[in-house]
Amino acid sequence: MTTKLNQIIAVEKGVKSGALRDLTDAHHQLQKPALLAGISRTYQPKDEDGEVLPPESTRVQVKTEDVLRHTATVLTRLFDVTATKDWANCVARADVVVDGRTLLSDVPVSYLLFLEKQLVDLHTFVKKLPLLDAAESWSFEESADYWRTEQVRTIRTKKVPRNHVKAEATEKHPAQVEVYYEDVPVGYWTTVKFSGALPARRVNELVDRVEKLQQAVKFAREEANALEVTDQRIGDAVFGYLFG
Repeated sequence: MTTKLNQIIAVEKGVKSGALRDLTDAHHQLQKPALLAGISRTYQPKDEDGEVLPPESTRVQVKTEDVLRHTATVLTRLFDVTATKDWANCVARADVVVDGRTLLSDVPVSYLLFLEKQLVDLHTFVKKLPLLDAAESWSFEESADYWRTEQVRTIRTKKVPRNHVKAEATEKHPAQVEVYYEDVPVGYWTTVKFSGALPARRVNELVDRVEKLQQAVKFAREEANALEVTDQRIGDAVFGYLFG
């Protein structure tokens, strides 16, 4: 029966958590002296008429050598699974292909994982690139390397006070005059806006490229992880030396 790298990766987490749990339990057991201790004693009265007491005994509940053997068995499985994965990662490779074009060749699976994580951040970065104001009409200024609008001419006005006579003056009353302000053109503003932002079309294009590469990297990782692996037997050597 053959094993694939993705199967080893799938079981590694469970093996690791189980081994940690068993190692912790073993440590706790060996920290309880009462479980390691046993005793057997009998009582003999001094005189024939003396009180007779029953024998007493306590069994040893935990033997350190048994705990070591069990720990070695559990950790051997973890050591072997991890070694099989790491040995396979040294040879597991795949091409990253986008739109039929091989962008990267023979990429190690560890680097494919790195690429996946980086592309998540790049996707967020690209989606938040600044956009040109859609309410304006923009053209690219090659010489300055930024965007600009056409000139817009607007009138500058100034408020000038005017008098409005509500009632003419008489011999008894002065004239009733109301002051109001009138906007009077005094000049012209000619405005051109500039921007270093990007058109929505360009941002959408960049987002699409990142997403295509993300998909290609995932496909490549799946292909690399489909590699048939050779089971490594590391644990026996390690624990044969440690606890042998």
